[in-house]
Amino acid sequence: MTSLSPQASPQSSLSRIRIGSAPDSWGVWFPDDPQQVPWQRFLDEVSQSGYEWIELGPYGYLPTDPAVLKEETARRGLTVSAGTVFTGLHRGPEVWDATWAHVSDIAALTQAMGAEHLVVIPAFWRDDKTGEVLESSALTPTQWRNLTAQTERLAHEVRERYGLKIVVHPHADTHIDSEENVTRFLDATDSSLVSLCLDTGHYAYCGGDSVKLIETYGERIGYLHLKQVDPLVLAEVRANEVPFGPAVAKGVMCEPPSGVPALEPVLAAAQKLDVELFAIVEQDMYPCPPDKPLPIAQRTRAFLRSCGA
Repeated sequence: MTSLSPQASPQSSLSRIRIGSAPDSWGVWFPDDPQQVPWQRFLDEVSQSGYEWIELGPYGYLPTDPAVLKEETARRGLTVSAGTVFTGLHRGPEVWDATWAHVSDIAALTQAMGAEHLVVIPAFWRDDKTGEVLESSALTPTQWRNLTAQTERLAHEVRERYGLKIVVHPHADTHIDSEENVTRFLDATDSSLVSLCLDTGHYAYCGGDSVKLIETYGERIGYLHLKQVDPLVLAEVRANEVPFGPAVAKGVMCEPPSGVPALEPVLAAAQKLDVELFAIVEQDMYPCPPDKPLPIAQRTRAFLRSCGA
């Protein structure tokens, strides 16, 4: 981390926050999609924007050979902060084998790249493209027990086998979304195993207050995704019960600092935790024109620098 300059005070410099970005900010949601920019262009542009840390994104988008990926990232001055996995652990032990088959490959690559975190995203209860309702938006008591127990199992296995920490990502249109559900999940899981990836945009999308969550559950915040929502678009999305995918296409996630929550108080609250934290910029933009992400990324990095990060 950079040291404080003589002009900077501990209050104004976010010395414990490591800023990065992710393929998501370049409109990448899938391992392979003709609407997405090639991975080489993503790496070039994220480096050009001034970021030093990146996430792997959807497994298979970036090269899965660690030797190749290390060479490609190193020559651009980039380092991997985390991998991402998708789970449906509320469905019980019967989905464990399929879940682990998905997780293990990604965890191995994450470990090989020197990263320490695995972002865990819960299953969607409705299809993020079509809006088809796949299951109830509310879990039964049994499903809650499955979710918490299987998440703890996943955390234990990932730690023992790969030396990684899981950080569970509250996400719109999943069962870990609102303040009520996020706090219920945290209260029911072992703090020594399970931490949170607080995504400021998703939490605001679902009505939560990120600063309050950091101040209340600070010891459980293991990772941050920086994102904002456009309140006008969000109001329309809520009024019309628009699924997450179409909401993104409408522009519900917007460029900082034009949306909510304000990121300065979020970063300040995170700095007060007195731990090293990654804060990875994610502006959901799928699909988007290939020339759109770079200028947004450059402006966003400049904005975060103005905040002291």
